[in-house]
Amino acid sequence: MSPPKLPIGVQSFEKMRTEGYAYVDKTWFISDLARKGTYYFLSRPRRFGKSLFIDTLDCAFSGRKELFSGLYLDSPEAEWDFTITYPVLRVDFAGGALSQISDLINRLTSTLDGWEEFYEIEKSSGDPGDRLLSLIPKIAKKTGKQVVILVDEYDRPILDNIGDINLMQEMRDCLKNFYGAIKPLDLHLKFVLLTGVSKFAKTGIFSGLNNLNDITLDKAYSTICGYTQQNLETIFSEYLQRFDINEVREWYNGYSWTGDSVYNPFDILLLFSKGVFRPFWFETGTPSFLITLWQKKPRLPAEFDGLIAGDELLGSFDPENIRTETLLFQAGYLTIKSWSADPIRGFRCVLGYPNTEVRISLNFLFLEALSGHDISGIRDRLYDALEQGDTEKLHSSFHSFFASIPHDWYRNNPIARYEGYYASVVYTYFASLGYEVIPEDTSNKGRVDLTVKTRTGIWIFEFKVLGIDTSGDESPLDQIKRRGYAEKYRSDSRQIYEIGIVFNPETRNIERWEI
Repeated sequence: MSPPKLPIGVQSFEKMRTEGYAYVDKTWFISDLARKGTYYFLSRPRRFGKSLFIDTLDCAFSGRKELFSGLYLDSPEAEWDFTITYPVLRVDFAGGALSQISDLINRLTSTLDGWEEFYEIEKSSGDPGDRLLSLIPKIAKKTGKQVVILVDEYDRPILDNIGDINLMQEMRDCLKNFYGAIKPLDLHLKFVLLTGVSKFAKTGIFSGLNNLNDITLDKAYSTICGYTQQNLETIFSEYLQRFDINEVREWYNGYSWTGDSVYNPFDILLLFSKGVFRPFWFETGTPSFLITLWQKKPRLPAEFDGLIAGDELLGSFDPENIRTETLLFQAGYLTIKSWSADPIRGFRCVLGYPNTEVRISLNFLFLEALSGHDISGIRDRLYDALEQGDTEKLHSSFHSFFASIPHDWYRNNPIARYEGYYASVVYTYFASLGYEVIPEDTSNKGRVDLTVKTRTGIWIFEFKVLGIDTSGDESPLDQIKRRGYAEKYRSDSRQIYEIGIVFNPETRNIERWEI
């Protein structure tokens, strides 16, 4: 018997269930959500299965019982009555360009026109919010059933125009008016779910719909989108057996929202289809705006791995005052590594890169932003130097890299003048190769600037910048030795390399390289 088909790009629940595709049963969540409440909000990164979940909800509330055979929702425990069907209204911003406010108004107008035509209700007038407020009670009265509202990619009109603050505000105000019309309709509504990438609480977009239950960070719903390890080992077992399970986990697992971690489905399906490890998900949405934002407000890329955050950072996205860290988390480039909550301190968590794919790919982009040019060739030399334990080749690779950066790039790019520039270059270079990189590596005698672990060696680096560091005449290598930074690794079988680097901001290159 052949394995089930891989549902690459499939977002139709009916197609999944009728054409032999592998399906991970998420219908327990539908039963649970419908039983416990009415109004929900869910944020997840792109390509995590939000659209498929929305379509599954549509089929469930529409009474498509035949599609749920063998799934949880069709079991007695679910207590789901497929004989009761509800009118389902869907708003989908996933496709098409919305590059001006008229595009958004036309999209909403067309959606409302379609609902009125389908339910044979007299055409209404007014702005989209007023029309929705008038239409829902009419549909409920005509069908004799409460209405289900499902909104997919609710924030797309804003995110697609994030570089234009005025247009963003126009989009926000229009959506605020539209979504705000939902709240007074409680009597006529059975279930409401809005999904998207970001949460715009501080923008006021939900001020008229403040009864939404945000389940984004609820432990019980951490796996509502994505594949768990168990899913891979059962539903996709025939595909998984061709790979090293630990390598698959390191490359693609690790996304967490306070509960069990999950894989991005897009990555896993393409891995199983093509048979090679590649940053499939990352390559579908290069975060150019994010990199531009980071260049304006730079911080050490190393600080993102191990960043301590709370609700003030994760809870909302403010387009007028965008925080790089918030965008990184909500877009899926950072995830929750550990968390705690208490009545006094509130919710606190430690963020980090979810997996090898994101660590390599994002740091590759950081590195290109730090240098202003393609760095693929030098990366290969650097990798060879580390694997061969060739310290001279490593030295020449870094020296060549800094020498290759044009003078005009330094002059025109403010990121080259921030204090952590040189350390950031070295860190991102190593991180973009997929190695375990430990910034501020702690020992009982202090913290070394950087430790890099390869298959054959442990590399310990200490940096100084002429004219900036004021730690006296002691060389960085002497500091490594005096404080015994390498002692914690003496029992490791790998070769230990201790390297002190002094940078000269005048020549913009390495002044001294001590081994």
